[in-house]
Parts: sequence; C-alpha cells; structure tokens
Amino acid sequence: MKTINTVLAATALAGIGATAQAETWDMPMAYAATNFHSEIGAAFASCVTEGTGGDLEIVTHPSGSLFGGAEIKRAVMTGQANIGERLLSAHQNENPLYGVDSIPFLVSSFDEHEKLWEIASPYVAAALEEDNLHYLYSLPWPPQGLYTDMAIEDIEDLRGVKFRSYSTATARMAELTGMLPVQVEAAELSQALATGVAESFISSGATGYDRGVWEHLSHFYEVDAWLPRNAVFVNLDAWNDLPDETKAVMEDCAATAAADGLAKSKEYTAFTLEELKKNGMTVGRASDHVMGQMQELGATMTDDWLAAAGDDGKAIIDAYKGE
Repeated sequence: MKTINTVLAATALAGIGATAQAETWDMPMAYAATNFHSEIGAAFASCVTEGTGGDLEIVTHPSGSLFGGAEIKRAVMTGQANIGERLLSAHQNENPLYGVDSIPFLVSSFDEHEKLWEIASPYVAAALEEDNLHYLYSLPWPPQGLYTDMAIEDIEDLRGVKFRSYSTATARMAELTGMLPVQVEAAELSQALATGVAESFISSGATGYDRGVWEHLSHFYEVDAWLPRNAVFVNLDAWNDLPDETKAVMEDCAATAAADGLAKSKEYTAFTLEELKKNGMTVGRASDHVMGQMQELGATMTDDWLAAAGDDGKAIIDAYKGE
C-alpha cells in the first residue's frame, strides 16, 4: 500500500504542473485539528501541494474555523471554498443516499461497512455531482455508541433526555425513543454538554475523546449502530478547470488518504475507548435487552430509509445482502 510520503516523492519528482499558474485552495473541515479525519486531511493537502510542485496549494481549516460544519457543503457547492470535508449523513434530508452509511444496524464492523460503501459509493458520487461536487475520498468513523450520564437498562430510561442530533438518522432515533433532539455540531458539543443543552448523544469513541466528554457524561455503550463517513469533495466547476496532471495528483493523494484513514480509524477505535475508561467513564456493551430494543428501532428506520431512497436505495441494499 502506498503511503502519503510515497505519493509525495513520486509526484514531486515528476514535476507535475510546473508551468501552471499557482493557486491556493482553502479546505474547511468541521473537526478538531487533532482528530484523525483532520490529520489525514492535512496530509492529503500536503500531498497535493507538494505533488503539484506548489502549483496547487491546499490549506486546511479545522474545527469549523472557516465555515461551520453545517455550512461546508453549500460553501463548496457555491464556490466560496473550492474543496471541503463534511459528514455526509448530515445532509440526508437533501438526498436519502447521503444517509446510506447511517442505516442503523445494517452494518456493525469495518469489513461490513467497506463492503456496503464499495456498492454505495458510485450512487453517492453521482448524487454529489448533481450538487455540483466532485467526490474525492471518504473515511469511516469508528462504530457509533451511545453516550449518557446514567445507566440505561431500558430504552424508556432515555425518554425526555436532550439528545444531540447531527443527522436525519439521529433525529429519527430521538423521535422513536422519546428523546428531545437538539441540533449540535461537533465543534459546539463540549459547550452544549456543559450548559445542559445536550445530555446524551450517539457518536464514536473518537468524538468523545476529542471533546473530553467524561467531564459531563458517565457512560459509553458500545451498540455499534453504524459507521458514518466524512467525505472530501471539490467544487465541480473548479475540478473541471484543473489540468489533467493536477487531477491525477489529487486522485493519487485521495486514494492514499482513504487507505491511510481506514487504517487510522480502526486503530483509533481501541485507543479512544481505552482513553474514555482511563478518564473514568463506564465503557461496555449494552445489555441484550437494550440491544434488542435498539435493533427494533433500526428495522423501522431501515424501512423509512428504503421508502425515501427509492429504486437506488433498494438496489444498494439488495446488492449488499446478495439478493
């Protein structure tokens, strides 16, 4: 497998784009600079900058510092930024296919998720193109678990809890469990927990670790609900204006970033759960009873998604299940 350094060396030696006019592209990202998505994005940006000999410099802006998470996709669509990274499932309300990675309990492991994404990614890329975006690469988050400030013995224990929502799937889950959904971006999560705006949420161990949620919450239940993806995309007009040589560099760097990011996500899963434990959180599997209740919710939500996604959605699920 290529590494970022291998791609850098090969493309730099080739002197690609030496005669092109130098450009600088700002790349907004929603998560902290120390998050592995942001670190892989920064390596990708350096790969492109060095691989094009500086003809295209990409500068990353993590933590929502340039555009907030909810603003990034539209900013790239409209050319306010030429490239960006965004959690695709946050836009499922625009196109159900953006939520294919967040169908509860359809997949619960990295291997299952990669199989699903191999089938679904051409459909998602086509949807992005309709939104004036060119898909480059995406990385899965670790499996999603449930954060709470109390022990959960039954789904009814969650009724009335203020639940951080970041997507159609999480809002629907709140509705089905009687929780109260509140829209909170990752960069605002710590403040939301500290002020009581949110009291629970579903996310990976990575988000909990990045935001130090042990200061506010006590439990993390490994329910492995889904593995959402952050996607990196380019304004389609800006992409079409690039020389073929530059496109080739970006695609090579993107392929390397995707491979490196998948490995990092797997590695980060165990590390972050251990860090949650070290900082005093109770970390473990939900009970069989609670898992059974959540899987019933998942079946309802799968039906919801299939009804919204139509023929394309059915084709993806049928192919995944081998039907």
